[in-house]
Amino acid sequence: MIEKVELQASVPQEMHGSRLDQVAARLFPQYSRSRLQEWIKAGAVSVDGKQCRPRDKVLEGASVQIDALLDAEVAWQGENIDLEMVYEDEAILVINKPAGLVVHPAVGHAGGTLVNALLAHAPELSRLPRAGIVHRLDMDTSGLLVVARTLPAHHHLVEQLQQRTVKREYCALVIGAMTGGGTVDAAMGRHPRQRKKMAVTAIGGKPAITHYRLAQRFGHHTRITVNLETGRTHQIRVHMAHRHYPLIGDRLYGGRPRIPRGASDLLVRTLRDFSRQALHARSLGFIHPLSEEPVQFECPLPDDISHLIAVLEAEDPPLANDTALY
Repeated sequence: MIEKVELQASVPQEMHGSRLDQVAARLFPQYSRSRLQEWIKAGAVSVDGKQCRPRDKVLEGASVQIDALLDAEVAWQGENIDLEMVYEDEAILVINKPAGLVVHPAVGHAGGTLVNALLAHAPELSRLPRAGIVHRLDMDTSGLLVVARTLPAHHHLVEQLQQRTVKREYCALVIGAMTGGGTVDAAMGRHPRQRKKMAVTAIGGKPAITHYRLAQRFGHHTRITVNLETGRTHQIRVHMAHRHYPLIGDRLYGGRPRIPRGASDLLVRTLRDFSRQALHARSLGFIHPLSEEPVQFECPLPDDISHLIAVLEAEDPPLANDTALY
């Protein structure tokens, strides 16, 4: 089945003078860069009514319009993979993604992904951009994701993400005993030398804002609650490492496990064996695309993070007079 795509947006001030393909990727993040470039080259994207090339510069306030046809993602196949469905109706799906599950098929992960599971559960998602997924979690991050089942619902959710009105709350465990919460307002971009990593960068970075507050202090670690204002790749992991509090288990940004001096055998084994970043998306709130009413979803901590917390409580006790903050 082929869907008609008709969208319009204006070039924001901060993208004045940028390439059309870069602007389109910013204005319409629900579509891949390669698809947008194909549409631009095919003349399906116009600027103030005129066709342009991907490299042409656009001006602040210009109207970028898409008038294109969207084919089903025929290369993505459904697979019978168990999913924990938190909520489902005719417009959206809310899923509790387990750690270790890749979201989109890619090189090295052609199958066995969340997209493959979704297409088996709801084949109509093949007609939507990225199978209806409007935001993502890293492979080793667990927790809540919302998926659109219709094109109007997809546009509605993407607009909320662009307006930063989607409420996303995470539980994270970091290395180091924090003394208070805070906000990290630091632009992010691709690491200049290690292309698989993201980094805080003042040149060419995109705005990234992370709010965090203390939930529970231990002797050498801290449990925090994190709220995202923006949604950059690896944002929480990069921002907390930037503050010198990397996530437990995050080998990419935190390096080798840090074992406190005098740690018990149980604590040593637990920290060394925790093989993924200790990060769980536990709460998700947004405006429902059909009812226009706010909805809120929550899911419990997974077993591995619950076990980690229990070991820290027993083997890395909080400082004197420190207790759980909620």
